[in-house]
Amino acid sequence: MPALAEVLSTAASRPDPRGSDLPTCPVCADSMIAAEASAYLQDNLISYLWTCDTCGYGFVTKHSVKPIVCN
Repeated sequence: MPALAEVLSTAASRPDPRGSDLPTCPVCADSMIAAEASAYLQDNLISYLWTCDTCGYGFVTKHSVKPIVCN
């Protein structure tokens, strides 16, 4: 069975997406706890694969991260 996923935009209102900023399923509105997979795509860009435990809908989010600068 082929997997289908939708890429959703994730413009966080705060720069650090944690806790209450976790996504909800766009189909059934269930809360998502942890991504199924993640991938480092390029400089400062990480992609997360989410699959809803309730309805099975899958989608991908992408997040930009700030590089750590050591002084």
